Amino acid sequence: MINYDDFAKVEIRAGKILSAEKIPETDKLLKLIVDFAEEKPRQIVSGIFAHFPDPAVLVGKTCTFVTNLEPRIIKGHESNGMLFALSTEEGAFSLLEPNTSIPPGTKAK
Repeated sequence: MINYDDFAKVEIRAGKILSAEKIPETDKLLKLIVDFAEEKPRQIVSGIFAHFPDPAVLVGKTCTFVTNLEPRIIKGHESNGMLFALSTEEGAFSLLEPNTSIPPGTKAK
């Protein structure tokens, strides 16, 4: 269990995926370029290739991300956030997608 103050530190925002491509020589990593209505888009590395063998289907989707994590280098690529998704032991998978009226950069409250 964490207390509310710890949870309140997590910044959750909507981001629109501008591009998505598989990172060569990896089995599961995609490089996403995501618009959060900031000065420039962010790069986010996510291990979701198994669910999106054609990464182009992600382009244009608005999804939910944690945006205040420290940058992390994953297989030589800097990641500046984390995509929210759900999965089950049986293999079901879902991105967390806000409805279409929510613009990029909108912060969860």
